[in-house]
Amino acid sequence: MEKVFDALIDSFIENKIGISEFFLSKKLSTELSANLHTHFKHGNLTLAGTGTKAKINNSDLVRGDKIYWLDQSHDNKSENVFLGMMDAMVIYLNRTCYTGITDYEFHYTLYEIGTYYKKHIDQFTTNDRRKYSVIVYLNEDWQTEDGGELSLKINHQTVKINPTAGKCVFFKSNEIEHEVLVTHKNRLSITGWLKV
Repeated sequence: MEKVFDALIDSFIENKIGISEFFLSKKLSTELSANLHTHFKHGNLTLAGTGTKAKINNSDLVRGDKIYWLDQSHDNKSENVFLGMMDAMVIYLNRTCYTGITDYEFHYTLYEIGTYYKKHIDQFTTNDRRKYSVIVYLNEDWQTEDGGELSLKINHQTVKINPTAGKCVFFKSNEIEHEVLVTHKNRLSITGWLKV
């Protein structure tokens, strides 16, 4: 895993966006995608909002995704493998980059056809614990015409990233404005934050 983490860190240092094309194995990506579909089928996903728990806004004019929080207490084998990878990543970042990460949170994210998330940053104005955003994609056979790109603003330039299966994107939560463009088929990911 250290080679994968190094690739993510190296591209982050160079471009302010870390990208690893093959962060997840095909097997794990497929298993996580199947889990997300099962949660969706059983109505376990909830409409995502903006703001803190104390003051949440569920406007679909801003974002239209549905989410399901991951937790090791759910005792799902593939989800726990993923969370174990995040544990290893935190240890590696703290050891090699002195990031001081102490916690994380992750959820499944599903954008149905026609949904999006307008420009935003990932850090709350009243809470700066989120330091790094991590997005891992679960979309097999994704084509450019399917839309749903992650669009990021870096140094007055726009970078667009296709949400292809197994890919991981990593950036500072308080620095990079980004949006999810309209998707033309259901778009799956795991999204989360490394926190101090």
